[in-house]
Amino acid sequence: MPIKIAFLILAAGASTRMRGADKLLEKVQDKPLIAHICAQAAATDAPVFVTLPDATHPRAKALQEQQVTPVFVPDADLGMAISLRRGVSALPADISHVAIVPADMPDLTTDDFDLLIATVKTTAADRIVQAASTAGRPGHPVVFPRTYFPEIASLSGDSGAKRILQAHAECVVFVALPEEHAITDLDTPEAWADW
Repeated sequence: MPIKIAFLILAAGASTRMRGADKLLEKVQDKPLIAHICAQAAATDAPVFVTLPDATHPRAKALQEQQVTPVFVPDADLGMAISLRRGVSALPADISHVAIVPADMPDLTTDDFDLLIATVKTTAADRIVQAASTAGRPGHPVVFPRTYFPEIASLSGDSGAKRILQAHAECVVFVALPEEHAITDLDTPEAWADW
C-alpha cells in the first residue's frame, strides 16, 4: 500500500478545566486555536479529519473556512477513546497512516507536521512515529500505521492510545520537534495566560 497519511485532530472534548471558556476557541495568530491547528495540518496537503461534538457546536462554525472533514462524536463524554475510534473508522481505505493530534497544542507548525511525514516515509512500515520535545520528552503528534487501526478500534476510556504505545514500545521511533512544540498543551486559563 502506498504511503498516504491523514491527520486526525481530536477536538470533541469538553474543555472542562477552562472553567466555562473553550480552549479551542482561544485565539492563536488571530484564529481560533482549532482553526489554526487545522490550517497548519492542511498546509501539508494531507487530508485532515476533525472530531467534533456535533454540527451545531461553535467549534464546527470556527472551521467553516477550513478544508477538513468533520467526524461528529456526540458521546465524547465517554472518553478520548471514543473519539479515536470514530475518527479512525471514518478514514478512507487508502489511508496508510493516521497522525493523531490533540487540538489544544498551539505551538505545532506545518514544518513539524512535514518532518513527521518525512520520517514516516523513511522508516519501516510497522513503525509508530512519535513527536518528542528537544529534551526527549514524548508528546504529540503520534503517527500510527494502518496495522494498528484494529487496536485503536478496541480502545476504551480516557487514556487515549497510551496502551498501544506501551505494548509496542520497540516499534516507536521518536522525532524531536523544536523546543516544546510536542508537549505544549493548554488546558487551563492560567496555562493560556503563561503561554
